[in-house]
Amino acid sequence: MAANAAPEPWFLSGNYAPVPDEITEFDLRVTGSVPTELQGTYIRNTPNPKDGKGDHWFFGDGMVHGVRLEGGKAAWYRNRWVKTPKFEKGLSSMDPECMGDRTASAANTHVLGHAGKILALEEGSFPFELTKELDTIGYNDYEGRLTTAFSAHPKLCPETNELHTFGYGQLPPFLTYHVLDAKGDLAHTAEIEVPGSTMMHDFMITRDHAIFMDLPVTFDLQKAIAGEIPIGWDESYGARIGILPRFGTNADIRWFEIDPCYVFHPLNAHVDGSKVVCQVGRHEYMWRDSMDDFAPSYMYEWTFDMDTGAITETQLDDVSHGFPRVDERRIGLPARYGWTVGSRPGSDGSMDAPGVVMKYDLEKGNTAIHDFGPNAQPGEFVFVPRSEGAGEDDGWAMGYVYDKAENTSSLVILDGANPQDAPVATVHMPRRVPHGFHGSWVGD
Repeated sequence: MAANAAPEPWFLSGNYAPVPDEITEFDLRVTGSVPTELQGTYIRNTPNPKDGKGDHWFFGDGMVHGVRLEGGKAAWYRNRWVKTPKFEKGLSSMDPECMGDRTASAANTHVLGHAGKILALEEGSFPFELTKELDTIGYNDYEGRLTTAFSAHPKLCPETNELHTFGYGQLPPFLTYHVLDAKGDLAHTAEIEVPGSTMMHDFMITRDHAIFMDLPVTFDLQKAIAGEIPIGWDESYGARIGILPRFGTNADIRWFEIDPCYVFHPLNAHVDGSKVVCQVGRHEYMWRDSMDDFAPSYMYEWTFDMDTGAITETQLDDVSHGFPRVDERRIGLPARYGWTVGSRPGSDGSMDAPGVVMKYDLEKGNTAIHDFGPNAQPGEFVFVPRSEGAGEDDGWAMGYVYDKAENTSSLVILDGANPQDAPVATVHMPRRVPHGFHGSWVGD
């Protein structure tokens, strides 16, 4: 019987497989030297189904993995499930009890700090607040003023400390724009009219705008009611970009039609004279026949001329990538450098292939690569500046890297100016960290 058993799906096998429990370990072993300027915690979120089962990678219970760096040491590692009602009741994301309940979050997609709070995020629900030790405090609906979902990809303005975000829904309102002020209070909400319910995973800001991507991955409510995966490609929906003045309302938005595509993650956006410039990871299509049917992501630049209405769409390279990030101090502003994860040259590019970390120089049009070797699978890397006034690559890029041969994980810290060099420090994890989505450096 065992020989004929169906293999585990990819998202429950290898390093996608969940870990069974929560642990805490202190004084982690380090190769190299942790920079003393790094005082804070690197935290990344991961789907980690409590029962070890699941319908898709996207739906697993959220588990955060954190490493505390201080005084030149790796002081501790903690992994903690985010204790949401979905988790506590052992529910599937497709369970009818989760539908429409903004507290029944998987809380598995991103984690970030704002206004003294650490928020675990998943785009269909309210944010969940965590302690500095990664224990769950509870959901935040901003004193009842938040009534929609809250994106897993808010954008923190480096000049105002406002957190710009949005929520999409399977029922009207399909799209709602929100802004939290620097103190973390909900300061602005505006419903934005779109033709239907789409999976709007991410968005962008500039110094002057919020930018929405209304793209043809749509929801089928009848499939959701039937307990089937309700999202898929619908090219007839069209594709357009909405550019809204910050704190604007639906009356202020301007829409630009583009070629059909899907974007999970942009790199950044900024204003250049009359033009709004966006760099995005563009997929030609997403989930046409199933959730395993998708095109690779290539770096594109879109420009939208707000005076003439002209649009350009330019492919910047031919290297498939994922998880693009910029220096957080350049969000919404011109940025020279970007960080992504890519396929290792010569690999098959599959979900379980070895990978590299890439540093884009958008000014010179070249890329620096750190190759961890044929057994390494890096996750998203984030950039941490040496100081608030340091240059755009004067600091470190860090992220978790899995060694398939050893079945171990490390937190690797690279020199931001010379990422191709040997790591500045490698923090050896007391257990493997499963592949996950997004994380943040939460500095003291």
